[in-house]
Amino acid sequence: MRNKNENLNKKIHFESYLEQICSHRNYEQLKKYIQHGNTSVYDHSVKVAYYSLRTAESLGINGHKEELVRGALLHDYFFYDWHIKDKSHRMHGFKHPYSALKNAQCDFELTDREKNIILRHMFPLVPIPPTCVEGWIVCFVDKYCSLLETLFINDR
Repeated sequence: MRNKNENLNKKIHFESYLEQICSHRNYEQLKKYIQHGNTSVYDHSVKVAYYSLRTAESLGINGHKEELVRGALLHDYFFYDWHIKDKSHRMHGFKHPYSALKNAQCDFELTDREKNIILRHMFPLVPIPPTCVEGWIVCFVDKYCSLLETLFINDR
């Protein structure tokens, strides 16, 4: 019974973190843009947040769960389809963390840890690594989810 209650509590916490970000009117726009394969930026970001939290918990990293989830949800907070040929989308892999951070700062109050997660999730493509363990988790989980989405593997 204890394990079932723990899982329910984890789900409730994740959903409350999700609500803080996903209920914002601009966040809904992410559903319009494809990230990898046929996965929207919205679905990709939620998936990265979910698996980042599960990874942290499985590693016994429990200190900054809310910042981990918020940073993961906002790591790709950009409002364009980078697959469309357009000069402004050039070098998307290198530039989008900066766009995501700028957009996130307009719509949300961010901690330094959340900013680091957003800005450094593209390491090593963007050569400055994350400075917090939560940033490393999002960095790795993002790549894992991106690979599965690109290969059209639905792991959910």
